[in-house]
Amino acid sequence: MPIHPDIEAYNAKLDLNNHLICGSLAHVIAQKLPEAENKIWHRHPVWFLDGNPIVGYNKLKDCIQLLFWSGQSFDEPLLQVEGKFKAAQFRYTSADQIVVADLERWLAKARDIQWDYKNIVKRKGQLERLN
Repeated sequence: MPIHPDIEAYNAKLDLNNHLICGSLAHVIAQKLPEAENKIWHRHPVWFLDGNPIVGYNKLKDCIQLLFWSGQSFDEPLLQVEGKFKAAQFRYTSADQIVVADLERWLAKARDIQWDYKNIVKRKGQLERLN
C-alpha cells in the first residue's frame, strides 16, 4: 500500500533532519509491510494490520521515536520499553542511525508477534496475544 498523503504531509512539515529520518522510516515500513493500512492516528503516522496498530513514529522534542506496539515481545535488546503495555521504541536523532537490517527484522517481528490493541477498550485494558 502506498504511503498515505497525510503521512507525506506530516513528514514534509518537519525540519530537514527529521524529514530525512521520517521519510526513510516510512519508505522501509511501506516496503516491508505492503499490506498494512497507514494513516495519521492520534496526530502521528501509524501502520495497521487488520485494524491493529503495529508500528508508527512521532516527533519528540529532541528525536524521532519509532514505536512498535508489541515490541516488548520481540526479544530485541536495542528496543527500549515504552509505556505500561507491550510497546517498545527506538529513538533517532539522525537518518544515518537507521540500520535497515535491524528495522527490517523488527518489522518482520511486528507482523508475526502482535498483541490485540484493537480491542483493548472492549477488554477493559487487558491485552491478549494474537496468533
